[in-house]
Amino acid sequence: MAPRSQPTARQVRLGTELRRLREAAGLKAREVAGLLSSTSAQMSQVEAGLAGVSEERVRRLAAHYACADERLIEALVTMASDRSHGWWEQYRGTLPTVFLDVAETEHHATFLREVVTSHVPGLLQTADYARAVFGYMVPELPDSELEPRIEHRMRRRVVLERGLPVPYETIVHEAALRILVSDRRTAHAQLLEVLRAIEEGQVTVRVVPLAREGFAGAGIEMMYVGGPLPHLDTVLRDAPHGTAFIDAESQLARFRALLNKVGKAALPPVESRDFIHRMTKEL
Repeated sequence: MAPRSQPTARQVRLGTELRRLREAAGLKAREVAGLLSSTSAQMSQVEAGLAGVSEERVRRLAAHYACADERLIEALVTMASDRSHGWWEQYRGTLPTVFLDVAETEHHATFLREVVTSHVPGLLQTADYARAVFGYMVPELPDSELEPRIEHRMRRRVVLERGLPVPYETIVHEAALRILVSDRRTAHAQLLEVLRAIEEGQVTVRVVPLAREGFAGAGIEMMYVGGPLPHLDTVLRDAPHGTAFIDAESQLARFRALLNKVGKAALPPVESRDFIHRMTKEL
């Protein structure tokens, strides 16, 4: 089978975890290749997410690596055996791959916690708000690229609206709610949309007021994505050339601490709802 040309973030993560298990066992790829009647090059492809691996092989590798974490093994087996193609695959070849990876990561999440300080969270944006955000890109996007981005952003909401929604909490700085990315009509409609999501129980929103003293975290933005167990959590952060997927345990611990720190500056959910409601009256 030819190597994948564009492995998904989930496929890359499976390979990364298998490599980490091998390295923890103190083994080289060439030492393990023989176990699977494979080659070092093929093992490298598996660990890079460029080649698939069967459930049976995942279990054999875990046993060879003396991994006793049954929950981790089962989680990796699930990742290896998942052959489903989600709605996001419709956009392959139309949107940058990272858009698909974000949607896939959210789809498999056990919970989502987000901190935003510059824009309303993507999962809560209206189409007009999203159009203003994407329309600000340089060079300007033609409609053939702009409209699929907006459509994709709207469809990401399925994780909040499906039968078993993903628990989602976002901490939003007041500045993100006040910035007029378009006009006042769009801003007003956007605030009403956030309130609708809150009142329908889809999300938990907490606001950090501009007047909050001692808050120096305005540059902290992230999406913390819960995995089937903490070891498989992921942090998504916007970077100059796309979204970065962070999964090193030391970094995950750092971002968990940052989440808790920012959370201490945010208003409780009910006060945040009332805060946003007052803002709608000001527009």
